Amino acid sequence: MNRPIRGVAVTAMAIFAALMINLSYLYVGQQNYLNDRPENRRVADARFAQDRGPIMVGNTPIAKSEPVKDRYKFQRSYTSGELYAQVTGFYSYLYRTSGLEASYSSQLSGVDDSQFLSRLLDSAAGSTKRGATLETTLDAKAQKAAWNGLNGRKGAVVAIDYSTGAIKALVSFPSYDPNDLATHDLTASTKAWTRLNADADKPLANRATREIYPPGSTFKLVTTAAALDAGMSPDTLIDASAYKLPGSTRVISENCGGTKITLTHALEVSCNPAFARLGVKLGEEALRTQAQKFGFGTKFLDEIGSAASRFPEEIDQAQTAMSAIGEFDVAASPLQMALVAASIANDGVVMDPYVVDRVLDSDLRVTSQSRPQQQSVAMSPENAAALRQMMISVVQHGTGFRAQIPGVTVGGKTGTAHSDNVRRPYAWFTAWAGNPKVAVCVFIQDAEIPTTDIAGGRLAAPIAKSVIEALQ
Repeated sequence: MNRPIRGVAVTAMAIFAALMINLSYLYVGQQNYLNDRPENRRVADARFAQDRGPIMVGNTPIAKSEPVKDRYKFQRSYTSGELYAQVTGFYSYLYRTSGLEASYSSQLSGVDDSQFLSRLLDSAAGSTKRGATLETTLDAKAQKAAWNGLNGRKGAVVAIDYSTGAIKALVSFPSYDPNDLATHDLTASTKAWTRLNADADKPLANRATREIYPPGSTFKLVTTAAALDAGMSPDTLIDASAYKLPGSTRVISENCGGTKITLTHALEVSCNPAFARLGVKLGEEALRTQAQKFGFGTKFLDEIGSAASRFPEEIDQAQTAMSAIGEFDVAASPLQMALVAASIANDGVVMDPYVVDRVLDSDLRVTSQSRPQQQSVAMSPENAAALRQMMISVVQHGTGFRAQIPGVTVGGKTGTAHSDNVRRPYAWFTAWAGNPKVAVCVFIQDAEIPTTDIAGGRLAAPIAKSVIEALQ
């Protein structure tokens, strides 16, 4: 072979090698990027033509796919759309996925590695590929009780089995209907998406886990835990007289039943001057550390996503006093405040929350099973037992009396949070029950009652009661 021909051959080989390297890179390194491109209609059509598995609550599918006679072959539908929307999420041609539809998309569509055997058997039998079944931890009665309890008010409810971390109810209102986004009428889907995103009430927002708010007096549980850790007892006398915030002209004053009261009584009547003064005595670092032990600063529930709750950094004494009563810049999700009550009920142990119990392949073989896992230890068993008794007193003799259930031990804490002088207060109630073993947090975004009233006790406690009763 003469030199010019050899040069042409080498050049051609180099070009082919470069082409193969580029194709290999695109196939391996850029596969997900190319598949996820919105203009890649072939991939989108193939994805939408899959027989996705159902999402179950008990024996009832709350999301399922059914055959249809159009280009997409299967229609995803949600039988109780708004009720479970923040858990299921949506499955949309244009707007992809959210919630469990997103975090378990590969299992639901049948392409996860754990379903290789099922795919192989389906292929050998000439069957259509089918998706896995998700069995959730939710309880239908508790979910409905939470929804009905909110009764059209903005807010959220979370209920947790505190011995395992299994979520029994998770409701956010206002909600949305995932069917509006899953429809094969893409024009209608676009209009629904535009309407939902333009809605000032934020129906797409998950108030239960992904939004954080001032927790008000429910945060006094954290302050009390820090006090017990510092060596105080439920019978320790604390100053409940009017308290002028250090370095400030603001005075916190209210009638708490005496100028010297026990820590238990302070929690019963939710005494602001006592807890503000106590917060300064304990110090910001003790409060922050205790909050972190309960889970503040941590994101939970990856299956549907959450926001980390917050205790402020670098605060002065006046800000520490306000933080101790759940105001200033303290912010928490309803999930977080449910975990506070749950860990107190569970001897101080914070369990990692989860909402999917099992995943079953198309032949109903279990491919994954959730196991209860300890997240952290918030307080000693002895201090947790003491705080439980104090929470029982709140329900039996204090602001949480509307949560009383005959024959059931219930401990709780009310909260009414003020973040400005314009809006009406947030109403909170977080509680636990002895049987069933459940912790519940109820949050109402607009209490619609005077700011001087105890909104958490009046509005939120009865909802928690109804959820606990639904689980009996």
